[in-house]
Amino acid sequence: MDCCSWEGVTCDGKSGEVNSLYFYSIFLNNSLKEDSGLFRLAHLQNLTLSNCYLHGNIPSSIGNLSQLITLELSSNKLVGQLPPSMGNLTQLRFLVLSQNNLSGNIPVSFSNLKELVNLDISSNQFTGGNFPFILPNVTSLYRLPLGDNSLSGPLHTSLFMIPSLLWVDFSGNYLEGPIEFGNISSSSRLEYLFLANNQFKGTIPTSISNLGNLLHLDLSNNNLEGQVPGWLSQRQQVMLSQNSFNSFEKSWEVFEETNMEALDLRSNSFQGTFPYWICKLRSLRFLDVSDNRFTGSIPQCLKNATVSLTYLVLRNNSFSGILPNIFFNATQLISLDVSHNQLEGKVPKSLINCKAMQLLNMESNRFEDEFPSWLGSLPSLKIFILRSNQFYGPLYHNNRLSIGFQALKVIDLSNNHFSGSLPSFYFSNWHEMTTLTGNYDDSYMEYYVYYAAVYYNSMEMVNKGVNTEFERIRQDFRAIDFSRNNFCGSIPESIGLLKELHLLNVSGNTICILS
Repeated sequence: MDCCSWEGVTCDGKSGEVNSLYFYSIFLNNSLKEDSGLFRLAHLQNLTLSNCYLHGNIPSSIGNLSQLITLELSSNKLVGQLPPSMGNLTQLRFLVLSQNNLSGNIPVSFSNLKELVNLDISSNQFTGGNFPFILPNVTSLYRLPLGDNSLSGPLHTSLFMIPSLLWVDFSGNYLEGPIEFGNISSSSRLEYLFLANNQFKGTIPTSISNLGNLLHLDLSNNNLEGQVPGWLSQRQQVMLSQNSFNSFEKSWEVFEETNMEALDLRSNSFQGTFPYWICKLRSLRFLDVSDNRFTGSIPQCLKNATVSLTYLVLRNNSFSGILPNIFFNATQLISLDVSHNQLEGKVPKSLINCKAMQLLNMESNRFEDEFPSWLGSLPSLKIFILRSNQFYGPLYHNNRLSIGFQALKVIDLSNNHFSGSLPSFYFSNWHEMTTLTGNYDDSYMEYYVYYAAVYYNSMEMVNKGVNTEFERIRQDFRAIDFSRNNFCGSIPESIGLLKELHLLNVSGNTICILS
């Protein structure tokens, strides 16, 4: 039998020796046996067995495959420690073992893998902190994802002396102590540095500024504090959420042109007025300043940044005054959350230009306006929350023909002063709730900021009498909350068309049952 004709098997054209095995998402449901014939394929250069339901240990006989260039065993159920014999794979350039249950220290023999270009052992249970002393010998390494393990100890400068290194991810470990880079060379090629979800403390060191090619820095969810240094204004993506930063260096106020695309300041200790220098970030796509102590008004100059913004979160501060009419050119804005502030006045009419808008959350403010039915023409609006404000009047006017809201999945108008009745056909055009798809998707409404980093849309609703925070909103969730208003009359018959509806709350009104 000629195995070279099998799918996933490649052989050398002259010798006929198997040199590549590529199997992805094949249900093997087996372990790698120590005496397997697989490890006698002396000319094998590529071994890819990803998402194949493999379990058990990686046997030491894998070291026999001395010609391997690519070894990919990701997304399986492999356990145990890596065998030291893997140090025999001296030709190896791509080693991907992510998303398994592997544990223990990285073998010292990995220092022999001098040809490694990509070492991905993320999403396992590796421990210890010996990796910085092993990997500097691997001088060709450019990508090092070690995130979501149990690595501990300090961050060692020696690792960043690898001249080819472009991408380092230590997020989701137990690294601690101050972040320090010593006398790292300004010629470093490092572009992406992920240190989120660790236990680092202290301030952001000046030495990081020597990483002149650094584009993305993620320090989220640590114990960092102090001022945010001004040199970060020249980076494309700066993620600082869930720390204790309290102010910005003065140099933020005088920086010139910048290409910053993402700035995450969520859940820190910032206070005072909105940072006006943000208005100069004309390439900004993602801005989150939620869960701080900012006060004062939202400045008109923010309209300069709304041209490129897709995600704007000002939630849970103490902003006051009106929400300014700054959205004339915000055609790319997907999510706007100004909930839990002290904003007042009317809904700005310029929001009608936000044709890409999927979420609008104005909850828990002091807005006083009629129902903005004109927002029903936004073709992508899925989540619409006006809860706990001072909105008033009817939802429907006879002289307005289109009710709209065709994409709406969740609407919460509870705890306002809306009144009047609704016609029997009111919900007829709410197509996203009327179409029975039968597709109960487990995915969530999400926004990709960069690569694998995901931000989920969130909200609060009363569910079965309990105020519930939805940190993530499922794609298949449908809800209507008109409770605690002054509605009267019957529930519109067209409510029966909403076959996908999960939650309906009309309590606290003078609503009758269907006639």
